[in-house]
Amino acid sequence: MRMSKLYLPTLKEIPAEAEIKSHQLMLRAGLMRKLSPGIFSYLPLGYKVIKKIENIIREEMDKTSSQEVLLPVMQTSKIWQDSNRWEKFGPIMIRFKDRKEHEYCLGPTHEEVITDLIKDELRSYKDLPLNLYQIQTKVRDEIRPRFGVMRSREFIMKDAYSMDEDYSGLDKSYQEMYDAYVKIFDRLGLKTHIVEADSGAMGGKDSHEFVLIAEAGEDDIALCDSCDYAANTELAGSYLAKQTVSQDIMEKKLIDTPDIKTIQGLENFLNIDGSQMIKTMLMKADDQLVVVLVRGDDQLNEVKLANFLQATTIEPAEEEDIFEVFNVKAGFIGPLGIEGYPIIADWRVKYLRNAVCGANIVDKHYGNINPGKDFTVDDYQDLRTVQNGDHCPKCDKGHLKIKSGIELGHIFKLGTKYSESMGATYLDENGREQPVVMGSYGIGVTRIVAAAIEQSNDQNGIIWPKSIAPYQIIILPLGNNEEVQKTAQNIYERFQKMDVEVLIDDRSKRAGVKFNDADLIGIPLRITLGSRSLQNNVIELHNRQTGQDYEISLDNYEVEIKKFLSELK
Repeated sequence: MRMSKLYLPTLKEIPAEAEIKSHQLMLRAGLMRKLSPGIFSYLPLGYKVIKKIENIIREEMDKTSSQEVLLPVMQTSKIWQDSNRWEKFGPIMIRFKDRKEHEYCLGPTHEEVITDLIKDELRSYKDLPLNLYQIQTKVRDEIRPRFGVMRSREFIMKDAYSMDEDYSGLDKSYQEMYDAYVKIFDRLGLKTHIVEADSGAMGGKDSHEFVLIAEAGEDDIALCDSCDYAANTELAGSYLAKQTVSQDIMEKKLIDTPDIKTIQGLENFLNIDGSQMIKTMLMKADDQLVVVLVRGDDQLNEVKLANFLQATTIEPAEEEDIFEVFNVKAGFIGPLGIEGYPIIADWRVKYLRNAVCGANIVDKHYGNINPGKDFTVDDYQDLRTVQNGDHCPKCDKGHLKIKSGIELGHIFKLGTKYSESMGATYLDENGREQPVVMGSYGIGVTRIVAAAIEQSNDQNGIIWPKSIAPYQIIILPLGNNEEVQKTAQNIYERFQKMDVEVLIDDRSKRAGVKFNDADLIGIPLRITLGSRSLQNNVIELHNRQTGQDYEISLDNYEVEIKKFLSELK
């Protein structure tokens, strides 16, 4: 491709709207342009990268038992109502009505569509297992689209769906997709961690995320420094050591705490650590009010609480609810004397002795409070969010490090969540009707573009991995010397005949502009030709991945550059 013909509007300055490196570089390198917040047009160079990602995914998926389909973006409200998710998915869906007043949405995901597709087609256990996948656009009305394609309103995704007779079959399908994802991300040149994850709105049992560690990531990942334990902090387990409490139980006392409503304020006023306090919260789980307790130095993990209560939504209670339960405003609430509402506490609360908590009296707290003696807990669960330095819950020896990560892939064991609600059944060997057991497997295609840039860039621009680089080689002829231009053209045509993806910067631009653009767009190998190099019968080769420069004889450049191409990562 000739750069004089390539639609590649690069930018010198960093766009003010772009907060993270990948967003900045995707705009500066001419990969995309914004239509509106969270909605982008992909330009030739950017779309070339996307197609390469799609091709790698497609090749690996086609090596499995999967078959490719294409499902509609426009979906009827009926199938979402059948699955009981029309209201649960809520404002994230783009909903509208046609001229006949029928309700539709633009698909944020396709579990409902695939279940509706197969429910009248699968007749017998002989039709199973079945795995269908697509590469398709998804649309979600993100309340705050940000970071470019990291969290956008419209994005490209690969989603696959397995259908099996039973959970044993699902386990095999899940493992097949797990193994395929490992190969996909390896071929893409992305260093991912496989972490235990929460299934969220998709539902189901087990799930794993494929995460790339990066400062720009929106997920917090807990990694053990001693074993292979890795989990999203939404799900990461706390280490529950066997504890013995030898401290003598003291009588509770009422403490004046004038206008002190926070843990930090209490720490300063009472000169004690938050680990000796009980933090009391009133949460609303769907329509049920629940009193929740954690240690003062811990944060409540709402996902863990929702999973334990099997609640669709978890949110802090309103002020009027707090006053109804505790007869006092927030800041002074505690678990003593509460009746008619369940009390659930984190395990670490169970082992507190002589702790401090709210007294349910304005400007008062209790000291020397002991669980079991002064109040009763209905259930103890792991409800805290893990922190840096926590003991690993798997090996007991290592410590957890919390790092930011970008979720690139997510696989779920859906089970019968959708098949039961939507009537997707088959007849087993005995002629009995059984629900299809399903799995769901997604990869964020457009997000991978940004993740690859976040993983590898420098102050000059993008550094593409070989597998998804839009071109492998860029040729820069410098100056107006006819012999330079002719030699550059010959090299360009030679590489084309060798089926090497090559770009030649044939623009009448200054050398500095050509060098800057070559670094910005991140082509792995750069060949430079000038009058001096021709006099020495060499070409200058720059490896963008390593930053090293070489001089290669014009008499043997094909063999040498083939070697460099083979060594690219």
